This record gives sequence, structure tokens and C-alpha cells, in this order.
Amino acid sequence: MINIENITQLRRRTLGLTIVLTASAIAFAQEKQQISGKIVDTQKNAVPYASVTFKNKTVKENSTLYSDATLTDDKGNFSLNLIAGTYEITIEAIDFKKTIITKQITVGANNLGDLKLEQEATTTNTKTKDIEGVTLTAATKPYKVELDKRTYDVSADITSKGGNLQDILQNVPSVSVETDGTVSMRGNSNVRFLINGKPSSMLGIDDNANALQSIPADQIEKIEVITNPSSKFESAGTAGILNIILKKSKKTGFNGSVEGTLGYLPTTRLNTNLSWRKGNLTYYINGGGGYNEGKFTSRNDYTLNTTVISPVNNTLLNSHQESVTNNYNKSYNVTTGLSYDFSSKTTFSTSLMLRGSDSDSKSNTDYAENIYSDTGSFLQNTNRFSNGLGKNLSFQADASLDHKIDDNGQLISFAASFQNSNNENNSDIRETSPASFGNDVSKQNSKNRTILLKSDYELPIGEKSKLEAGLRFDANKNDYDYEVTRSTNGSPAEILPLYTSNTVYDEKISAAYAQFKSKIGEKLSYQLGLRAENTNIDLTFDRADGLNKIVPKDYTNLFPTVFLSYDISKNNQFLLNYTERIRRPRSFFLIPFMSLNNNRNLFEGNPDLNPSLVHSYEFGYSLQKTKFSITPTLYYRNTIDDIKMYQERTLDANNNTVITTKPINLGTEQTYGLDLNTSLDITKWWKVMANLDLFGYKTKGEYKGVNYNGDGFSSRIRLTNTFRPDKNTSFQIQSFYRGGQKTASNEQKAMYAISLGANRTIWKGNGTISFNIQDIFNTRARETEFTTETYTNSSYMQMMPRTFTVSLSYRFKQGEKVENQKRKKDINNNDQGGDDMPPM
Repeated sequence: MINIENITQLRRRTLGLTIVLTASAIAFAQEKQQISGKIVDTQKNAVPYASVTFKNKTVKENSTLYSDATLTDDKGNFSLNLIAGTYEITIEAIDFKKTIITKQITVGANNLGDLKLEQEATTTNTKTKDIEGVTLTAATKPYKVELDKRTYDVSADITSKGGNLQDILQNVPSVSVETDGTVSMRGNSNVRFLINGKPSSMLGIDDNANALQSIPADQIEKIEVITNPSSKFESAGTAGILNIILKKSKKTGFNGSVEGTLGYLPTTRLNTNLSWRKGNLTYYINGGGGYNEGKFTSRNDYTLNTTVISPVNNTLLNSHQESVTNNYNKSYNVTTGLSYDFSSKTTFSTSLMLRGSDSDSKSNTDYAENIYSDTGSFLQNTNRFSNGLGKNLSFQADASLDHKIDDNGQLISFAASFQNSNNENNSDIRETSPASFGNDVSKQNSKNRTILLKSDYELPIGEKSKLEAGLRFDANKNDYDYEVTRSTNGSPAEILPLYTSNTVYDEKISAAYAQFKSKIGEKLSYQLGLRAENTNIDLTFDRADGLNKIVPKDYTNLFPTVFLSYDISKNNQFLLNYTERIRRPRSFFLIPFMSLNNNRNLFEGNPDLNPSLVHSYEFGYSLQKTKFSITPTLYYRNTIDDIKMYQERTLDANNNTVITTKPINLGTEQTYGLDLNTSLDITKWWKVMANLDLFGYKTKGEYKGVNYNGDGFSSRIRLTNTFRPDKNTSFQIQSFYRGGQKTASNEQKAMYAISLGANRTIWKGNGTISFNIQDIFNTRARETEFTTETYTNSSYMQMMPRTFTVSLSYRFKQGEKVENQKRKKDINNNDQGGDDMPPM
């Protein structure tokens, strides 16, 4: 007979044992299991440094606590510890297609074996994302060419180590830097500068070229050269866009580097880059400061044509001017920011920039002047000494929100930026001659405030097409206050009304764009875009002599863009594009203000100046091999209402000769040429990169009797040889040549320069020591000659003589590089490119 009580006890014991065993199993299962595997390609070759993300699909709540990510080593292997369960595994690597698989992780050691990745096609395939950019050169090359831009890798530029942004730009293909710091692309100086995709106060008001020297090379990751931007970009900059991408680490944990530089002309600089990344939060801070000295040398020769002009008393017949300016600059800058992923679809980013500088310039100028008088000409020697003090403080704050609407690529982003810049410049100018002693004191204060608001939207349509649209608003306000006083032979100082003024420049630009990209068949890709911009400018100018100017300008323009690409075969591609762009006059170009830095050569703005429009065409071809790549591009630009500098000889109240320069709208200019970029790995230790720009030009226009008509042919050549005798040592020789140009009234002489750089990796790969010499033969100088019927003016300018620097950098706690696993936009990718740029 069965005992009921015994059965009940047995059930209780069984239930208790079951609970204990179940609890033990759960506890054991929660223990992390060792997971390993290897990432390979379809040929079973190891894929190094691929990111592998495990997302737990078993745990419903707080699944992120049981998820993890890692990076394969140089042999493609990976390992990590996870609890048992079902996982969605996402694998990504450069030049490979993203792969997602599902695996079951069991209790005990789990070797997943070989996980395969498929190579990304180098020509566009049927997916929309492949229309966006095709890399034509390997990542190890100094630069890579894509559909919409060329990207220059700053780390490959040895000759600029320890330098600044201006030093780097001198070595970028298709870019030239004049001796006065003016930057041009394919001979056109109307370049639009962006930092991380936006106009930046770090470059000062009106993109002052001198501000380029305040951004250390160590803080720059890459430079994007965009010669024909799409409608997604603002239309300003007829030459194109130079986008400066600052460093922002993508490595996990805490990472950083520090670099110190010493050089001559005296240069000292210390910069650091720090970042911290954990989970959904990334934080970084870059900063530094330094001291440097510069030397600017100029010569100027003026000759009056007395066969045309009968001189009157005190008329300058001819003169020779020698000037040397020594600059002493202290600067500092800090950039900090963070990015936080609220979810796999939403990311918030913010950043702050602060830049400050103090400068002291001492300029000494000697004049030897032959002056006409009633009794005959006489020689007069004059000395002019100027001591200038300057201060700049710039601040910028940015914020953005990027949201992935669905898993099909539908995106929306919002961004805002506020910038403020204050500049103070005071000069004490003393001039002595046998006849008199004069003292001028000038005070120049300027303020700039900029607000930028923008939004962008992307909508994929099927597998081959995408629609993009956006809105943007820019508000830019500049205040200029100038005051100049003069005392002569010890007399009380008096205000000079001609040089004392107040100006308010208020500019607002509203823009909207839309562009559509798609494919016809498997080889032909196209993109059509249209951008509309309304420009509203209010300029109020008040001068102490009673001259008042109110200059309202309001105009609306449509800017169409067309881009085509045709894939002949793998690594063979034709590119064809057309864009229309605008050159708005810089604010100080519109101000009828007379400068007094040199009382014989004055600059005056022109309130009647109108914007220039340019129609730009490009036809290119690309070919890439393992050790060789070549990208020739034919281009043609037609500029309407071209802005040129006009020189005019006038006489002041004492019949002293004054040369006044001002900007004018002048007819048309046509430029055409071949821009050829190529790279060649001659041996494992010798690589060559070359940029050749062969171009023609034709100018039509006449202003106040001065003929600007001219045509001709010239060239720009840049050649870089990089040698690597062993794995830790490399050195580089860079040479540059620019041919002369000539019109009916202006001639520019040819110029060349050669630089040398070397570096060596030390401290087990954590340190680098670098040495470079800029302009070895001290030949980088500009010589021009301006000729009219009445006079000839020749000039020579050298912004900086030969310099050399030595730099030492140290990198610490270099964590693993784990790329974000979802397709999200950086705050700046809407305007600056990056990996999500539209074609061409």
C-alpha cells in the first residue's frame, strides 16, 4: 500500500532538488563563457583590425549589459567573454561589406571558427551607399581621390611636422599658398575654408590667412579638397572648399598624445590630444599653445612715365622701398567636445572651441625717393617705423542631433553653431625725413558674431536611389571701429577724418537644397541638385569727414549641380560634373575705408562691388593599380563679374604720390586646364606622389583706361618623394614650382621651393622624433610688376624665410579602435564630407 505521506515528502524533495538544480544552472549560465574566432575574407586571408559586436538577443531587459564588442588582432583573431545565449554578431572592416550573423553561445568554450567578410566592390554596385563615394587609392597613400573630393592625410606629410595649417596647405595637391599667406586652388584665391564642416572663428574674421598659422599641424587629421561641391554645400567659394578635419579619437578607453616643437626662426609649441571613450559616451579635448617669430620682407620700385605726365612740384619721379617686418606671436587654442548615443538611432554631439593670440610686430621701412621740384629733382631719404600690437579672442559652440528614423537609411539631423570673435589692433607709426617728423597712432577694433542653423534629411528610394534635402540659415554681423590720430613735428595729435570711421556689416543668408541620386543599369550613376540662396546685406558706414554710406544688397540665386560617373570596369571610372557657385565680396571689400599701414600704398574698399558667378565644369578619369594610381581631370571655369584689384596713382594735398588699391568687378575670366594627380610605389622603400596643373587663362576687361585683357598658359607642379630605409625611419623631399602669368597690365614671375623632412619612431612605437626644413634654398617669394600708361610699379614679397623645426611626440594608452556599428552622421558630415559625402 502506498503511503500518501511518503509520496508528499518525495514530491517536496524532488521539487526542492529541481529548484536547486535550476538555480545552479542559471547561476552557471550567467557565468561568462570564453568566445573566440577569426575573421577572414572569401579567400580565407586574415582581416586585421575588424570590429566584432555581439548583441544579446536572449535577455529582453537591459540586453546591453550582456552585449560587448572587440577588435581583431593583426592576424584576424578575436576573443572575449559572454554569458550563454543567442547573439546577433555584426562584423565591419574597412574595404569590406558589413556582415550580420546569428550564433548560439553555449556553456563552455566556444570557438566560432572562421567568419567570412565579403570585399566591398571598388566600383558602384546596386546599393545607394555605394553611389556616395568610391575610394580610388589605398588608405596607406598620402591622399585618396573620391567622387566628390580629394582627401589629404596629414600624417603622411613629414615636412610639416611641428608646423601649422599654413605649412600643411603648401603641400596639398591642387592648393597653392602665396608668400603673403593667400591660399588658392587651381590659381583661384576665392577659397571657402571650413573647420569640421563649418565656417569657424578659429580662422578669424573673413578667413584671415594669418589665422592659418595659429592652428597646429598636430591637431589636424586630414584636409578635404572639394573643387566642385554638390548642392548640399553652401555655394560660396568659386575655387571650391577646403575642409579642415580636426582630430577626434575613435579608440576605446583613455588615449592621448603630446607633442613639443622647437625651431628657428624661434618657435616653441606644445600640443596635446586627449580622448576618453566608454560605452555610449565619447569625450575629447585638444589644446596647446606656443610662441613663434616671423619675418616679412618686401621691396617696391616705382617709376613715373614722364613722357606722358608733366610733373609738378613735389611729384615723385621714382622710388625704391625696402621693408622688414618682424612678428612676435603668442597663441593658444582649446577644443573640447562629447558625443552621446541615446540609442542605436539617436546621437547628440556638442563641442566648444576657444582660440586666443597676442602679437607684436615691428616694421622698419626705408625709402629712397627722387622728387621733382622747380629747380630740379632731388633725392630724399625717409624712414618709417611701425610698432603694432594685436589681440584676438575667438569662441565657438556647436551642437547637433542626428536621428535614424528607420533601418532603411532614412535620416534627419539638426545642427546649430554660435561664434564670436574680437580683434584689437593698435599701431604706433613714426616717420622721419629731412623736412619733418610725424607720429601716427591707429586703433582698430573689430567684432564678428555668427549664428548657423541647419537641418538635413535623407530618404532612400529603393535599392538604387536616394533623395536628400535641407534648410540652412546664416547670420553674420561684423563691427569695425577705426581711429587714426597724427602729430607733426611735436604738434598736438589730431584725428585724421579720412582714416577714422565706424562700420556695421550685417549679412543674412537663407538657403534650401534638394538633390536626387540614382543609377541607370549597373555602370552609370547620376546626381541632380538645386540650391536656392537669398542674400541680404545691410552695410552702414560713417566716416569722421562726414562721408556716410548705407549699402543695401538683396539678391536671390539658383545654383544647379549635375554629376555623372561611369564605371568602365573594376578600378576604371569616368567622372563628369557641372556646378554654379558664387563669390560674395568679403565685408572689408565693401567698406570705403582707407588703411594707413603704409601711407604710400593704400587699400580702399568698394561699396559698389557685386558678387561674381562662376560656371565650373570637370571631366575626370581614374585608374588604380596596387602600386600605381593616376587621376587626370580636365576643368573649365567661366567667371562673370570677376573681382580684380585695381591700382590707381593719385596725389594728396601736398602733391605726394599715393598708390591706392581697391577691388573692382572686371569683365570675365576663363580658365581651363589639366589637373593630374598620380602616385607610384617604385620600391617597397621609395614612393612618389605628383600633382601637375597645366592651365590656360583668358581675361577680358577694362577699367578707367587700364587694360586687363590677357591670355596665356602656365603650370603648377608639386612632387613628393618619400623614402623608408627601415620600418622605423622615413624621410621626404617635397618640391614645388609655379610658372609665371601675364596680362596686359600685370605680370607675375615664376616661383619654386624645396623642403625636406625626416622622422623616426622611438620608444617601442609610442614616440616619434621629427625634423624638417621649409624652403631649403630660401626661394619662396612673389615678384610682380604692374604697368600702366603713366607709371610702373614692381614689388617683391617674402612672407617667411627658410625655417627648421624639431618635434618630439609621445602617444600613451592607445586603446583598441572600435568604429561605431551603426551608420550615423557626425555633426559636420552634412557639410564637410567625411565618409557620408554625396558624390563629387
